[in-house]
Amino acid sequence: MIIRDYHEAKDTERRVDSDGWHSVRLLLKGDGMGFSFHITTIHEGCKLRMHYTNHLECVYCISGDGSIEDLATGKVSEIRPGVMYALDQNDPHLLRAKSEMTMACVFNPPVTGREVHDESGSYPVLEESVSRL
Repeated sequence: MIIRDYHEAKDTERRVDSDGWHSVRLLLKGDGMGFSFHITTIHEGCKLRMHYTNHLECVYCISGDGSIEDLATGKVSEIRPGVMYALDQNDPHLLRAKSEMTMACVFNPPVTGREVHDESGSYPVLEESVSRL
């Protein structure tokens, strides 16, 4: 059994800071679960263009308001607490935060822990594992 406390993990190397967001990675590839689980904060006013070509992602909005635009179709959907979206087709998208947003995110395959978006808006697939921290 794996038990981690977000409030403890946010002050460790499990927190990754990037331009417009920060993420606390509670489950990683090295945990052997087959997926990773993160609590990610998107900063107010941020616009993030992303295209996860190597991962599928499911996101659940815990707090805050924003929108997601499917860049293939132009469709814009509102994001608010209680809304989930799944990028089941490696969908290129633009996430806009009207206010600070707290999101629960699941990635498959799991991330190793230090990934940030590359120039295409994707995470690379890293082979090394991170030990249970």
